[in-house]
Amino acid sequence: MEDSSTRLCFGHDGHDASWKQWIEALAVSKNGTLDRMLLNLLQQDELFRWHAVALNVVGYAVALVLILWLSWKFYYTPFVWKRDLTDIGYNHVLDNEGIGRNDKKRAHTINRLRRLRRVGQRIPPPYPNGWYGVLESEALAVGQAKSVDCLGQNFVVFRSETGEVNVLDAYCPHLGANLGVGGVVRGDCIECPFHHWSFSGRDGQCTNIPYMKSGSIPKTAKLKKWKSLEANGFIFVWHHVDDSVEPWEMKIVPEVEDGQWVYYGRNEFLVNAHIQDIPENGADVAHLSAVHGPNCMSGSDLRTYRPAWAEFGMHAWNASWFAPEESDPPHIARMDLKHSFKFFKKFEFCTVDVKAYQIGPGYVQLMMQTGLGPMVALQTVTPVEPLVQKVIHRFYAPRNLGNAFFQKFAIWAESVMFERDMMIWNHKQFIDSPLLIKEDRLIKSYRKWYSQFYSENSTSYTLAKENLDW
Repeated sequence: MEDSSTRLCFGHDGHDASWKQWIEALAVSKNGTLDRMLLNLLQQDELFRWHAVALNVVGYAVALVLILWLSWKFYYTPFVWKRDLTDIGYNHVLDNEGIGRNDKKRAHTINRLRRLRRVGQRIPPPYPNGWYGVLESEALAVGQAKSVDCLGQNFVVFRSETGEVNVLDAYCPHLGANLGVGGVVRGDCIECPFHHWSFSGRDGQCTNIPYMKSGSIPKTAKLKKWKSLEANGFIFVWHHVDDSVEPWEMKIVPEVEDGQWVYYGRNEFLVNAHIQDIPENGADVAHLSAVHGPNCMSGSDLRTYRPAWAEFGMHAWNASWFAPEESDPPHIARMDLKHSFKFFKKFEFCTVDVKAYQIGPGYVQLMMQTGLGPMVALQTVTPVEPLVQKVIHRFYAPRNLGNAFFQKFAIWAESVMFERDMMIWNHKQFIDSPLLIKEDRLIKSYRKWYSQFYSENSTSYTLAKENLDW
């Protein structure tokens, strides 16, 4: 005769009974105390099993949600790469002196290097005539005002309550308060934070003095209104020493303006150089192989950017620069460029065809055709000091999964390549009459073309520098 324990452990056929059968057997067993203990243990074990299953399900669900959230962030979040004035090109000295990134002596050491630099003689005027990007559109909300210092000027840039952008001189003619620091947008006017005088964004005229009891507002209570426009993700200001000269029409990228292409990211740099040096690289085709030939994976430090391990792949460039033809707008030059990445100097990969349009002294549109389709990089170069340029690139392309990966890589790679140029610019001397050979003829053509943006009355480098030294 089978006892209860036998019935619990084995079926009549000698095989293991199921958990359910075991529990049922315990429930009918006459061995009360032992059976109840075993029943409780088995019920607890069953409960633990269900807890484990539930925890696994929750864990998988959390992991899935996290993966989906990270994928969404990667797909929709723009990639941003930003470098300050002291970040690039000074490690050769900082390393020798044992100065780290957070060392208080870092800024002092770099400023000393900048003062000791022989910048050259006969330096061109630092603020050529043309359109300049002073802000990115997304940086100025409706009803917001910002102080912007560049081109030897102090601007207040504000967006009216109807969304229109206005640019005025920053300093109130009353007692000199900066309207960009605490000024309040009221309709299409900006109100001074000091005494609440209001100035119209349409013409700069004062429209209200709240405590004035009698008389009329003086006509001289007026701020200079700067010509401005908003296009291609930037707010531009027209800067020309002759106020009577009409600005040229801005070249629009339709796919950016109408939203067909999406914004994938940006980079931003401060460069210690004259503005003319930066776009001159477009005509200096010989530097492409020298500076940008080595593998981008080896980084931007010119001291270490040619390691042996990176020679498996090199960047190949074929470029030419063109001054405008007689029938073309005189302020637009063009560079044609073909890039490819070569494995072991034989197998080409990642071919990109580029048409770069240099529009005036400080704006470039790089129209590119890649294996994933078209894209554009928009570059602004704006002098914030005579020899300090703020350079921004914004990247746009159609929205698709391939571009979500490629565009972020392209922004990173372009940033590395630009930083290599920065190591040169931050320490080079401007040479008015360089020693050029026949193969450098495009540089000569470029300088002739660029000279149209200087006027007889352009602010000289010496005067611009003196205005900052006080």
